[in-house]
Amino acid sequence: MTSDKGVMAFPFSPSLVIFDCDGVLVDSEPAANRLLVRVLAEDGFDVSYEECRRLFVGRTLEAVRSHVEAAIGRPLGDHWPAYIRDETLKTFAEGLSPVEGIEPVLLDLAARGLPYCVASSGKFEKMRYTLGATGLLPLVENVLFSAEQVGRGKPAPDLFLHAAREMGHAPERCVVIEDSVPGVQAAVAAGMPVLGYAGDPHTDAAALKREGAHVFYDMSALPGLIGL
Repeated sequence: MTSDKGVMAFPFSPSLVIFDCDGVLVDSEPAANRLLVRVLAEDGFDVSYEECRRLFVGRTLEAVRSHVEAAIGRPLGDHWPAYIRDETLKTFAEGLSPVEGIEPVLLDLAARGLPYCVASSGKFEKMRYTLGATGLLPLVENVLFSAEQVGRGKPAPDLFLHAAREMGHAPERCVVIEDSVPGVQAAVAAGMPVLGYAGDPHTDAAALKREGAHVFYDMSALPGLIGL
């Protein structure tokens, strides 16, 4: 069932739940974006923490590099994404937490036999590190999908379509859980209903809704939104 604006009305009962990773499973966006703000300033691109999140959350570091290079008028170098990834992992070593309420949700889905997977703009190395650090990896390690597997990252639909295909589910029977505008755009482009998680106060809930997501703020509400 859809609303008069074409946005899927919830509750909606999917055959597959596709989770983003950063900001949906792992509370990693604050640390990652504070680091990115600092490094970008050193590179000559001054941006506030709030604007950094608005511009770059949900995008690959290669896409971030392209945006910044266009703005500053010079290349950052092919090494730049790898450097940011290395520095980010060092920052994460200081401590990470799972998103509040996500572990019970994953356990509930598993107990009910409802398939789920993770589809992230991050590389496998980063996902395994952050999910391992928060104790979530055993719940998802066999169902991880990364933008490095497809030609185009979010906001293109490629990653979500790849995940659905590999998991054996039709796109229209999947639901995507996202916290970023590019992620919502990717889900909509893939023809998948999307729930926009805005539990972080810096998440732009209005932007998620504008792009076609049904916004929710408490992860414990997720089972009810997907008809459980």
